[in-house]
Amino acid sequence: MRTDCGCGCGGDATRTSAFVRPRFFAGQLLTEDDLSLLVEYTTAKARLHNRSLYGPGVICGLGVTCDPCGGGTVAVHPGHALDCTGNDIVVPCTERVDVTALVRERRISALGVDCGEDCDNGDDNDDGDGGRRYGLYVRYRELPAEPVAPYATEEPCPSPGCVPSRIQEGYQFVVRCDDFEDHRHNPGTRLLTTLGDLARADQARTRDRRLGFYTDALTVASLGTGRAFRFDAADAQRYATAFAWLRENAGGEGPPAPPTAREMTEHVRALAAAVARYDTYDAAGQAQLARDYPDLATVREARSALGTACGRLGGADLEAAWPDPLRAGIARAVVTETAARVVPERGDPDAPLEVRMLAQGTPLGHALRVEFRADLGLIREWLLCRLDQATDLADCALRQDVAAVDVPPLLPSPPPDSTEKATIAEVQQIAEAAAALGTAVRRFLTDAACATLNPPCGDRTDTDVLLAHLELNGCDVVRVCSATREQVLPGGSAYGEWLPKLYRLRELAERVCCRPVPRYQKPTLPSEGPVARPYADGLLGDWPRTGDLEEMLSLLLTPAPGETPPKALHEQVYTTPSEVTDSMQELARLRTRVADLTAAVEGLRAQLGSAQTQVSHLEERVSSPVPDPSGESAQAPDQTPDQPPEQAAESAKPPAKRTRSSRTRKPGETP
Repeated sequence: MRTDCGCGCGGDATRTSAFVRPRFFAGQLLTEDDLSLLVEYTTAKARLHNRSLYGPGVICGLGVTCDPCGGGTVAVHPGHALDCTGNDIVVPCTERVDVTALVRERRISALGVDCGEDCDNGDDNDDGDGGRRYGLYVRYRELPAEPVAPYATEEPCPSPGCVPSRIQEGYQFVVRCDDFEDHRHNPGTRLLTTLGDLARADQARTRDRRLGFYTDALTVASLGTGRAFRFDAADAQRYATAFAWLRENAGGEGPPAPPTAREMTEHVRALAAAVARYDTYDAAGQAQLARDYPDLATVREARSALGTACGRLGGADLEAAWPDPLRAGIARAVVTETAARVVPERGDPDAPLEVRMLAQGTPLGHALRVEFRADLGLIREWLLCRLDQATDLADCALRQDVAAVDVPPLLPSPPPDSTEKATIAEVQQIAEAAAALGTAVRRFLTDAACATLNPPCGDRTDTDVLLAHLELNGCDVVRVCSATREQVLPGGSAYGEWLPKLYRLRELAERVCCRPVPRYQKPTLPSEGPVARPYADGLLGDWPRTGDLEEMLSLLLTPAPGETPPKALHEQVYTTPSEVTDSMQELARLRTRVADLTAAVEGLRAQLGSAQTQVSHLEERVSSPVPDPSGESAQAPDQTPDQPPEQAAESAKPPAKRTRSSRTRKPGETP
């Protein structure tokens, strides 16, 4: 049973076909509708092939030259062209075109509006750039011809007089302002339409790149906090090299210059990572490391060198040393975390997460965690914005996956040099969100790049074909240029931009497109022994973008020799008012306070429950009677062991009620 579920539900077409041809059979009564349909079918098919396989432009000939007699006339030589709807424009012989007359006609049809001054003003209109410029175009034109008188028919309203029996295909020349639009399809332009503003896209991609250095490190640091990180020969070499450089260059007075600060920060990060790995071992493990690597006998001196270097870097201008704010944030975390977690004699055993992050060369400070939360929100917002505006999305589940990412809320900016420690839950939430959004960014870029490999069909209303650019001085044509007009190429002008790079793009597409959706592979820890984790090389470097997808994006966005540059999309960027930003920060502070109060209330509830349990146990013990070991009956509550029963009975009687005297008490009298 087939149900109607809308346009294109089943396998059959739901719309009327664009082409219908007549079918003839013996004994058929042919009418003008049947014959007209045959002509329309063949003409429409020819135009479809012309515009789809070849595109608009000049096929051959149609050269424009100066007229031998000069003046405002040019000569258009024979040739063949196609307009954007697929019409053939054939100029069979040389035409002399009066450009001055066409300019006047244009002014009349435009109600006096022109892109230059009237040529009747002579040379006074010369603007210093050679005069006014126009484009000479040829336009397809149909004219009815050869009228004949029709025979009488039974039609209720026959056509009066003669009716044209032919359609003559012709052309006409027009001039327009020199604002020629290139019909070629540039794949980079289509990619920029999907990515939106390139600066915002690069901002989101760069933040995703920084989070990519931390995703695996955050995951490993939150798993098995009691596990040690493997210290191998590469760590020993890094330790010796960085310690030797700092011992020679860390001292001195005043903050270091920006180049020295950059080099010093890198050596501090390398040495701090090696010492942090050493600190993850217990006493026996550290003793064994000292025997295996004799250089570790100088760990105390290495901590002192790190303290001296961090003191100097603390007064340095890190913004000047690291103009990129993303790298400057990492550099500040290197200094702050090294001084707080590694410089002390035994490290910082109360901050295992931070020490484990330093051991991998990826320091995680309070300020950097705040930046990561903001970066995750920015990446998610950019992805949702672009996906809402995407018109040719092929990854159908991508938007749903992005919307389902749990991004941690924003936090207010911390005070300078804050060493507030992170929690395992916070680190895991940042790692999971970074992994999910990083995968989503790669899926979106892959989908956008692969969609550009299929040029769209042109839907254009401008049917004029450019023949030449004309330069007029007064009423005279002084220069003709036909070199930049569109030329029909094999496969159509839409493929003209592809010829230098088409085969390389197809090769990359085989490795990038139509692959299974990428998934984040969470790193796993060994069942026993130290955790083997690489040192994060290049964290403060240039972050080069490599791989097949990046090469594909570069080919699409970098113009080849002779290629038209892609047109960037200019969109209006809305900035968040400061009042809204302040309100969001205040809301984040309130959320933090509410979380602290909720934790305190839960602790009080637990204590109250424990106290209630203890009170219940005491009440049960007090209310239960104490058994007599001798087996005798229990005595009366008010009877002592030596008291006779009669006296006990008397004492058990309730006391007599005291009657109030009827005498009225005087004021001040004691009762």
